[in-house]
Amino acid sequence: MRGLGDLESTIMERLWSYHRPASVRDVLEDLRRERDIAYTTVMTVMDKLHKKGLLRRKPVGRAYAYETVASKEAYTAELMRSSLASSGNQAATLVHFLERLTPEESVALEAALKVYPPGRRA
Repeated sequence: MRGLGDLESTIMERLWSYHRPASVRDVLEDLRRERDIAYTTVMTVMDKLHKKGLLRRKPVGRAYAYETVASKEAYTAELMRSSLASSGNQAATLVHFLERLTPEESVALEAALKVYPPGRRA
């Protein structure tokens, strides 16, 4: 799994924030508050996100309603897992990651480990 381009990320952020299906037109109107962008550009990017498996869509009239397949947190976790899996030395990668945690991130990690303790298998 790889990261997203700038416009892909922006569109995914919008869709995650809606918490509901949205049309290309919905996303376009939202994006046009901040930039000049063409309908076909948004449509193409949303179609690519669908083909990548990040969005699902269903026909609504002559258009589609799109929604995210996974939450932002689940997507981010999969990116982290994929990066760790592709590292040459997972232990060293984790040490470098832990060295760079902010105090707030450390607290979040400790809280997460209380919910899902090390060694627990799915």
